[in-house]
Amino acid sequence: MDNGHIVLKSAQGRWILGATVLGSGLALLDSTVVNVALPFLGKDLHAGMAGLQWTINAYTLTLAGLILLGGSLGDRYGRRKIFLIGTVWFALASAMCGLSPNIEFLVAARALQGIGGALLTPGSLAIIQASFAKADRPRAVGAWSGLGGVSAAIGPLLGGWMVQTAGWRWAFLINLPFAAIVVLVTLRHVPETRDEQAAGKFDVLGSVLAALALAGVTYGLTEKGAAVPLVAGLALGALFVVVEIRRSPDALVPVGLFRNHVFAAVNVVTLIMYAAMGVVFFLLVVQLQVVSGFSPTQAGLSMLPTTILMLLLSARAGEIAKRIGPRLPMTGGILVAGVGFIWMSTIGPSANYLLQVLPAVTIFGLGLSFAVAPLTATVLATADERYAGTASGVNNAVARTGSLLAVAAIPPLVGLVGNAFQDPAQFNAGFHSAMVISAAMMGVASLITFFTIRTNVLDPQNVNA
Repeated sequence: MDNGHIVLKSAQGRWILGATVLGSGLALLDSTVVNVALPFLGKDLHAGMAGLQWTINAYTLTLAGLILLGGSLGDRYGRRKIFLIGTVWFALASAMCGLSPNIEFLVAARALQGIGGALLTPGSLAIIQASFAKADRPRAVGAWSGLGGVSAAIGPLLGGWMVQTAGWRWAFLINLPFAAIVVLVTLRHVPETRDEQAAGKFDVLGSVLAALALAGVTYGLTEKGAAVPLVAGLALGALFVVVEIRRSPDALVPVGLFRNHVFAAVNVVTLIMYAAMGVVFFLLVVQLQVVSGFSPTQAGLSMLPTTILMLLLSARAGEIAKRIGPRLPMTGGILVAGVGFIWMSTIGPSANYLLQVLPAVTIFGLGLSFAVAPLTATVLATADERYAGTASGVNNAVARTGSLLAVAAIPPLVGLVGNAFQDPAQFNAGFHSAMVISAAMMGVASLITFFTIRTNVLDPQNVNA
């Protein structure tokens, strides 16, 4: 069938959805699997808290800094082609991570892995937006969000089991067989789509400035006394904005996208929301192991309610958002997830799973299920269809940037420095403060959502949809 007219319930539609979900799920799965392995790889490679932060942030840094370029490359040269290149690159970098002899090599390999993620992540959502019939897109995006969320949530369980049975290196090596499946399905079933109106030169300067700005700010927030890199990063960030405005319409980030105030607002919400979530995903499974005495498998298994809720509710949330608008599902979902973070702050030494962990992750999963699909659908509905890859890249970059900066800034802010992950009392105190801060960020994000997101933004008759 022609591009833009494929029906979700068709055989090809299901194959496309499966390939894009598994491809983007690689990046999500990897991040959550690695979180469970952090205490073990930290001890094995003799790393401190900064080493653990960089294990997460080296990947997020290159992903956030280059994901805009990844979306633009897909729009220009073919979303399917760039998606495939990203998947293979990601697999090769994963192998390097699994074979790392020291923390420095692992951090460098994680940075390379992020480049692969920057190529495949925006392509997965852009393929859905460009391939499916318009009436099926909200449901397809909802299914993509839900099944992708399952990858993120099942990661700790899979990671815990692998760490206990095979060692932390398999947290990375597990990506290789999944990547092979993605490549085979994509080659056989996914159509090629591109922006036929794409012209002009790539914004190489913008890409370099974005990556350097994020690197400077992240280093400045992570490393004690690194004021110069922090200031330099902020200055480069300001220069990036100036360059993008002057390079329009060939900028890495088309300025016209942000003329739609809903698109701008939903990206602000994304920044804050994913900053809070990044801190929680980084710290929770470590807290359960270091402070509460859970085994890696038990710590991973604790996130299973989130997996189930994302699987059951995300596609339905996309349908609800299409019917009543995204404002109420997003606002309520973000607020409920924040309540889950407050409950997580009660998790401490000898935590009771049924009274503390289970309610917290269930509430979080319920809120996340109703927030993510409407948010994603709103991002795409408020951008011109020809900028599907770029809009997806912008929103993904914003999400990763929020997580990157929060994981860099909040642990030192709450006292999680040095070898804190080997000191249960120190880690426990920092974790509690971090959960309260994360919950406050979700409260702010819900307020912005309620006052800025229109109810009719997903209406098929809306000119922006």
